Amino acid sequence: MSAYQNIFTQVQVRSHPEMGVATNEVDAWRIGKPGFVHWIGRIGNAQIGPMHLGWTGVASLLTGFLAFEIIGLNMLASVGWSPAEFVRQLPWLALEPPPPEQGLNIMPPLNQGGWWLITGFFLTVSLILWCVRSYLRAKALGLGTHTTWAFASAIWLYLVLGFFRPIMMGSWSEAVPFGIFPHLDWTGAFSITWGNLFYNPFHCLSIVFLYGSTLLFAMHGATILATSRYGSEREVEQITDRGTGSERAALFWRWTMGFNATMESIHRWAWWFAVLTTLTGGIGILLTGTVVDNWYEWAIAHNYAR
Repeated sequence: MSAYQNIFTQVQVRSHPEMGVATNEVDAWRIGKPGFVHWIGRIGNAQIGPMHLGWTGVASLLTGFLAFEIIGLNMLASVGWSPAEFVRQLPWLALEPPPPEQGLNIMPPLNQGGWWLITGFFLTVSLILWCVRSYLRAKALGLGTHTTWAFASAIWLYLVLGFFRPIMMGSWSEAVPFGIFPHLDWTGAFSITWGNLFYNPFHCLSIVFLYGSTLLFAMHGATILATSRYGSEREVEQITDRGTGSERAALFWRWTMGFNATMESIHRWAWWFAVLTTLTGGIGILLTGTVVDNWYEWAIAHNYAR
């Protein structure tokens, strides 16, 4: 009997846990006993586990935990080790980069950015190892590496903000602090300092791709949900099956917009829009202060603003 699952499914099918396709590797790295959670089944596949970590996954989690702990302990120390104040002020707490007088010193005092550098090292290692892990998992399963390259695009923006641009500017103080509101404050001050990022063409492209990707994903997600009663979430099979949910989805967009992407190309559209968000954003940040000192004056000089 054919069956499908979506967010509206009322009956959850239970069978033996799916252990995954066989690979040439030893399964010792697969951890966790598979089980089923009802509430997870309400929004997706109810099975939890097993998870394949591998040495890259273990190292990534370890270094990520160290970075998280260093940030948390420094924030807790900044409020006198008071748990109550830590919780109350958490959105405003920060682990700041070294001050300008430290320049690019790789061993500043711990209370003058040293902890920030140590945290940045562990967090960077964690992100890169997790990216490598996604590549190795994809190769082991015979998949394309699209997810890895999408993650690498996000890591590019992260490295521009905390590594590449500060080095080009000659000071770690140009980097972003670790914290919620302090991070947002840094963004606002950054834009004001360098003549308003709204006049940075790469920033404009980044926003176009950001909003565009949300629109594309919303359009595609809504279309599949709207035709899921015809089994449209089984996209691979329905590409060659005329008169199904996917066929109706294509007709809907052709009739309402005059054009429809294919079941394959819509994912390429969305993938490129999402990847280009961080890619162009990173380029815009990297050029700020290194090539362009004032984006508004640059825009005036190039007839980009009036």
